[in-house]
Amino acid sequence: MMLGGCAVGPDYQAPLLALPSHWSRAEAASPSRPPDLAHWWTRFRDPLLDQLVEEAVGGNLDVAAARARIREARASYRQAVGALFPTLRNTESAMRSKGPGFSSQGGAGLQPMGNTPSPSRPGFDGPYTQFQAGFDASWELDLFGANRRAVEAAAYGAEASENNLRSVLLTLVGDIASNYVQLRGYQARITLARRTAVSQDVTIQITRNRLAAGSGSAADVANATGQAATTRAAIPTLEMSYAEAVHRLSVLIGRPPAALDGRLAKPASIPMPKLPITAGIPADILLTRPDVRLAERQYAQSTARIGQAEAARYPSVNLTGSIGTSGTQLGDLGRNSSISWSFGPSLSVPVFNGGKLRAAVEIAQAQRDQSFIAYQSSVLVALRDVEDALLSLGKERSRSRMLAASAMAYRQAASLSQSLYRAGSSSFLDVLTAERSLYSAEDTLLQSQVLIAANYIALNKALGGGWDGQIDVAKPEVADTNTGPHALETD
Repeated sequence: MMLGGCAVGPDYQAPLLALPSHWSRAEAASPSRPPDLAHWWTRFRDPLLDQLVEEAVGGNLDVAAARARIREARASYRQAVGALFPTLRNTESAMRSKGPGFSSQGGAGLQPMGNTPSPSRPGFDGPYTQFQAGFDASWELDLFGANRRAVEAAAYGAEASENNLRSVLLTLVGDIASNYVQLRGYQARITLARRTAVSQDVTIQITRNRLAAGSGSAADVANATGQAATTRAAIPTLEMSYAEAVHRLSVLIGRPPAALDGRLAKPASIPMPKLPITAGIPADILLTRPDVRLAERQYAQSTARIGQAEAARYPSVNLTGSIGTSGTQLGDLGRNSSISWSFGPSLSVPVFNGGKLRAAVEIAQAQRDQSFIAYQSSVLVALRDVEDALLSLGKERSRSRMLAASAMAYRQAASLSQSLYRAGSSSFLDVLTAERSLYSAEDTLLQSQVLIAANYIALNKALGGGWDGQIDVAKPEVADTNTGPHALETD
């Protein structure tokens, strides 16, 4: 009984890692406040995006697979817990037999009961029925904690599968938001290209009018026509990218690629997040990043498995027992003369196994080390992701402000060059240069706005922001019917 409270192998302790006290690129305001990651995508203030996230959580196939892995892990935990308890089995049988007579002096005959002919009486060679009933029980005494270490490992595995689901949800929400922002960016760039092409058509007409009046040249008409055609040539590529973004979003929510064509066809502005956001401190990612928590639980699981392997090197004790009764009539069952029983322990001691058990321990220890290294790596990657996202978001915001000023200046230059050209005070080359520069500046500004939103999404993902609502993991994806005894149907 004292040994039953023992366990071999190392006890798991959460690792202590040296982390920076602050982010090198974080905003100065409130650096120690934990980041607000709940429903971070709603800061885009786009109801359609909110709807797509909701639909993706319920329909995405990667999420469905992660839910199934949770059910598997929880069932494995219950299976491991079951090994801690005794097993009890009932057996009942009735056998009809016929054979030569038996002597009551020898053989394996049953004892005669009353005047009923039985196979144990001399001269008996007719058919008879033998009834048997009994219970068998066995219980492995977990002297050195092998089964308890298995339960511990299974519990860590269940927690790891839950963090895997959270990691899948984090990636999913980020992918939905990223593709949605890109899609709106392509729509805005297509609208800009079409608007610019229409404006350039006006310039073409002006050059034709000047040519007809004798104050222009055919070269000006050709240059204006070529520039408008170049602008329009960018539209098919943008439309292709837009369609691919729609297809990706549709598949992410678990639907066919063209399912969202109608809902997303109407152009809308590029979603811009509410900034700035608080990044908290580096230690927060140990709690908020699901991939880091997943790696830590896997490290704990591999630590428990060392105890399983170590316990196999120690003796094991099983308690087994059985009780049974038999007779040639149902009424004979349960009589003292027909009851037999047995009970006792069995001891198994590993004496020689060629070093296999010791090697199994070393394998488990090496796997534990790999898990620990993977955990350390996941923490470093998480720190890098946050630093990169903070840097990218800050620099892109600065770049966007300069691009906005550039676009405004080019807009004024284009308007002025048009006026001077009409007045005959400027060459058409100035008009072409101004229009080309304006289109490039406005298109680059739109791409920068998309990058700001994308970096905002990347920062929230790096900090561990994902879906934090309820997920039903108990419901299976495939509903089995007619699982009881039934006639086998084949195709």
